[in-house]
Amino acid sequence: MNLQQVLHDKFGYSSFRPGQEEVIRHILEGRDTAAIFPTGMGKSLCYQLPAYVMEGAVIIVSPLVALMEDQVAILRKTKEKRVVAINSFLSRQEKDLALSTLHRYKFIFLSPEMLMQSHVQQLIEQLKVAFFVVDEAHCISEWGFDFRPDYLRMKDFFSTEHRAPILALTATANDQVISDISSYLNLQHPHIERLPIDRPAISYRVLHLENQRAKTDWIIERLSSTRGPGIIYVASRKRADELSAIIRENNIRTASYHGGKEQDERSIIQEQFVQGELDWICATNAFGMGIHKDDIRQIIHEHLPATPSAYIQEVGRAGRDGKKAAATLLYSERDIEKLKFIIYEDLPVEQQIRYYHTLVQTGESVKLAAEQAGLSEVAARLLDYYFEQFDVHHVIQQMRDIIQVKERQISEMQKYVKSDGCLRKQLLSYFGEKPVIAADECCSLCAEPDDSWLMQTNVADKHLSELNWRERLQQLLG
Repeated sequence: MNLQQVLHDKFGYSSFRPGQEEVIRHILEGRDTAAIFPTGMGKSLCYQLPAYVMEGAVIIVSPLVALMEDQVAILRKTKEKRVVAINSFLSRQEKDLALSTLHRYKFIFLSPEMLMQSHVQQLIEQLKVAFFVVDEAHCISEWGFDFRPDYLRMKDFFSTEHRAPILALTATANDQVISDISSYLNLQHPHIERLPIDRPAISYRVLHLENQRAKTDWIIERLSSTRGPGIIYVASRKRADELSAIIRENNIRTASYHGGKEQDERSIIQEQFVQGELDWICATNAFGMGIHKDDIRQIIHEHLPATPSAYIQEVGRAGRDGKKAAATLLYSERDIEKLKFIIYEDLPVEQQIRYYHTLVQTGESVKLAAEQAGLSEVAARLLDYYFEQFDVHHVIQQMRDIIQVKERQISEMQKYVKSDGCLRKQLLSYFGEKPVIAADECCSLCAEPDDSWLMQTNVADKHLSELNWRERLQQLLG
């Protein structure tokens, strides 16, 4: 089969990017495959192209509604009408209609939670499925064990005999994450296609500041003197709103984005940012997956990310056009303790686990048992999953294991912000990699990066732009 011809005729490209053709050929051969490609390296093409060559539907498991909607919009721009995302954007009537006509679609986007519903699985069993895609597959490892257990339940679904092949896609994964992906997707002798994650055009900086007020002052000064577009990652929804309001008071085009906003509002904000109507987004980690904006110049973290993987994922959203980008992490001594509080907030302790289990065993409803045990909805959902697998003793041990993993990850981030060696090398070492080529501007510990290229347009240039705008308007109006 001439894949180059399909690439040109269907997508308008003259050549594949590194790794793409290898992944596509393995899927066409019916082999389970995992592709670990850095952000911007064309992971979507790895399932879109073989979809047009093979018979049957492609089912894409995606972690976020915004990511699904973004992928759907991109496919529809190519005049592909056989695409649907079954999620909370749809009304009950629209969802029922989509499910009843599932056989009409080529691309079907589902969340792990939707995939694990029995009536959805029954409908999928009636379809001819070309292959499955699990997008952002690192979420299995990062979210499944303590946040979204349906990621772990997928193992049962994918254990069925004679199932279609699976393509797992992610931007970052160390050996443990690859192992989790292989195990919980039940991949059979998978082909692993892995590209280096280093992005030499991105420079790294860690700044030690006294407190949050100092961070706010630095951010305002930074945004007033340098250009975007950029994303500022913060630890909470409340902080995203607060910081966004402060930035707007300084006449900088910004908006906040987080899971507490209505989905329609989030979609509008995302589109405004992509179209250049907003220069900055203040966001929790809910923002960024699947954002197709190549010219993001800066990523600023006002808080300490929970894992090196999360950090490099978020930083990797900058500079997708291959041009220079800057990543800055602002750190103060209290950040470690704040991070631990956020991470452990939803993890149940031994006393809660035992009490919850006793209440459920005596016939108490799950909801009431969770309330009496002082568990959040997330914690109760997590325990329900683990009690399906283990007895009380092993569930308690599982929680301890999760905490140990998280403490190791926090320790890695603490080492990063307190490092006296190259920041880039330290990040890459977490993934078992070394820099492939020397970066022109590496990090603030190798040599303070030169940010002159980021400086705002000077006043004279602004006046010139205004003059040119007025001249154009005069020409239009005569």
